[in-house]
Amino acid sequence: MNPADVAQSLPTIVASDLSLWTLFWHAHWVVKFVMVGLLTCSVWVWAIVIDKWVLYARNARAMRNFEAQFWSGQSLEELYRIHATKPSNSMAALFVAAMQEWKRSFSTQQRSFAGLQTRLDKVMQVTISREVERLEKRLLVLATVGSAGPFVGLFGTVWGIMTSFQSIAASKNTSLAVVAPGIAEALFATAVGLIAAIPATIFYNKFAGEVNKQAQQLEGFADEFSAILSRQIDERGAG
Repeated sequence: MNPADVAQSLPTIVASDLSLWTLFWHAHWVVKFVMVGLLTCSVWVWAIVIDKWVLYARNARAMRNFEAQFWSGQSLEELYRIHATKPSNSMAALFVAAMQEWKRSFSTQQRSFAGLQTRLDKVMQVTISREVERLEKRLLVLATVGSAGPFVGLFGTVWGIMTSFQSIAASKNTSLAVVAPGIAEALFATAVGLIAAIPATIFYNKFAGEVNKQAQQLEGFADEFSAILSRQIDERGAG
């Protein structure tokens, strides 16, 4: 849409109710592209938010249940048989990985305890890193939309204002009734950018804190489980 076309459409915009749809429809195609892209990002953000909200709540609940089961006095072998096939949460995955390394160390007739504690600690750290990476998946999208959304919207606003000024110059009419619709169209892009960015920023901070909390729970469990296995190593080595 060139400035002359915009200038011809201004009386129509002024006569309308200046609804959001009207502002979008009469905007320059670049501004439309920016707003459509930001709205798509907003939908993507909310899809990630819902998915992560469910994932973190389910994982936290499952970890609490597993930890209660772990400290209930149930034998490690029985607990391993229950969760070995498909660990239901991050803590169970950590437990299974450590137990698998433990069993591999005793699967041969030459049972060497040298380096076993180090291997167990390494396996648990790798598992924690893998689980944290899984929990953090797609959080970068929220961070990107939260930081870049307002600037993309501002780009649409600047472009829209430039087009509005060109159309005003073409119409040779500087009255507020002519200027206002074009400015409103341009500012609409910034509003859409904020609509996408604000929830993305809020939920990124919330989810980053939740990931850190669950990672600390995994670290604490790994330390406690490592101490239990260390005592058993000492007992078997002495025997």
